[in-house]
Formats: sequence, C-alpha cells, structure tokens
Amino acid sequence: MEPVITTEPIIVAIDHGYGNIKTPTFIFPACVTPCEQGMPLTTDDVLSYEGKRYAIGAGHKEFRQEKIVDEDYYILTLAAIGRELHHRHLSQAEIVIAAGLPLTWAARQREQFQAYLSQNAHVEFRYLDTDFQVEIREVVVYHQGLAAVAHRLRQFRGTNKLVDIGNGTMNVLNINERRPVPESCFTEKFGTYQCILSAREMLQRQFSALPTDEQVEKYLRTLRADIGEKYQQVIQDAAKRYVAGIFHRLREHEYDPELMRLWVTGGGCCLVRNFGEYDPGRVILLNDIHANARGYEAMAKATLEGRRKSDAPKG
Repeated sequence: MEPVITTEPIIVAIDHGYGNIKTPTFIFPACVTPCEQGMPLTTDDVLSYEGKRYAIGAGHKEFRQEKIVDEDYYILTLAAIGRELHHRHLSQAEIVIAAGLPLTWAARQREQFQAYLSQNAHVEFRYLDTDFQVEIREVVVYHQGLAAVAHRLRQFRGTNKLVDIGNGTMNVLNINERRPVPESCFTEKFGTYQCILSAREMLQRQFSALPTDEQVEKYLRTLRADIGEKYQQVIQDAAKRYVAGIFHRLREHEYDPELMRLWVTGGGCCLVRNFGEYDPGRVILLNDIHANARGYEAMAKATLEGRRKSDAPKG
C-alpha cells in the first residue's frame, strides 16, 4: 500500500470490550499473545511494535476492572487503529481516538484511560503487512452504553431503562423524557462471559465434556453449533438461567415492565432475543454490535466541530 498522509485528523473510534474490540467497521477478539521467536503465524494477525511481535485476536482475555494494568489494551488499540487506517488506504495520519468507559467508572478512570491511550504522541508499528506512522493528537472518552443511543434519544419518551450487556459487564442507566439520569446508573460484573462459563461448568459436571468458548458462544449467538443435541440443551438451559438473572438484577434496581420501556444493547442483546421471556412491545433490542463505537465517532465529530465553530473568528 502506498503511503497516504492526511492533513485533517482522522477520528478512530474504539469500543474496548472485554470480549471483543469494536470499531465502526471491524470486530475482533480482545486478546493479545506475545509471539515466541520462530513461532509460525500468518502476518495478518501479527502486530510488530518496539521490537516485539504480538498475535492479535486468539484466545480470551481475563476480566480486569482496570484496563490499564498491562499493555494489552494499548496493543489492541494499535491493532484497531491499523485496521481502520488500512480500510481507508492510509498508512500515515494524525488521529483522534474516541473511546468509552462504563457509566459508573468513567468519572474515576477517564483521565487515567486517556493518559494510557495517549502515552506516545508518535507511534510506529507494523500490522496487516503495512508500516504505520501515527500521530495521536487527542483522546476523548465518552460513556459506554449511552453513546450507543445518543443519536436516538428523541425516541426515549416517558420512563426508560437502558442496559448495555457486554462480555464482562452489564451497565444500566435510566433515561426519562429523553434525559439521562446519572444517579441511576450502575455496573455489575454480569456480562455474557458469565453465561459461557456457566454453560461450560454444567457440561463438564453432567457429561465431563469440555467445549471451547467459541463453540458455546456460537450456539448462543446463532442457535447452531456442531455439537450434540444434549450439549445444546444444557447450553440453552444455562442461557435461560443467565437471561433470567439479568431481569432479576434489573428488578432489584426498580425495573417494572408495566411502568417503563427497556432498551437492550451490546453483545448480550442476542441472548435476550434467543433465550429471554419478555414483551417485545416493551423491550427494544438494539442489535448493532458496533453501536458504541459508532456513537463515539459521532460524538467526537460533534465535539471537534463545536470547537472549530467556537474558535472561528467572530463577525
């Protein structure tokens, strides 16, 4: 790819999930594995940075509330930047990173996360058979979950509860008459990976079977998997129990389907759709897995445009 240099900063929006990294265009597993010397890997899934090589997207990253405790999410950020720039046929660019944090963690972790993602103003790395040179101009951090619906808040008339179910966490926020209620938000470690772990534990206990995370996840998403029917039934039972647990936790936080509408976004949306018992007239499923990343991008564009207008000469 011939190098292309941009004159305006490129917004690269990244949803740093515990299970997957999402950009407006791409999704890949949030896993980083240092490559051993001589390890046979295809170049497409290897990122080279500061003399080290990393396999991107193989395996599952352990849940940690703080994403800045190691370099993994920084390497994953570079991979996300590389994919987005490669998609735009760019190898050199000034960028603004638009990211997010769970609602209840944003105030406490925002500055640390911004510093972590902007630790190097100039970054050079190789990925997708391309050498990238990137200038990170700024990092902006928004509220995860709320960003996914920011463009449609006019639809949130009356009393509403928004739940963003990711791989690691479940984030909940009340939105009343199109206005978020910050004091209502809460975050629980009850993401979809808890369902996968439960299903695997039940299969091991009942049949001494050890399916992979990928096998269980595929069935949860598609209701299809190349495994025995009795195994599928166990996964289905675990999923129904997990989704019932979601609604139980919501009721503990004053969810009443007769009084409010429930909006569900994030990767857990498909589990609610496939295994939940709910009134489709009162529960709205937002199935776009890229919704948070696209929301970050739109909000960053609005932020930068607002600055340009305020900085413009008056008169």
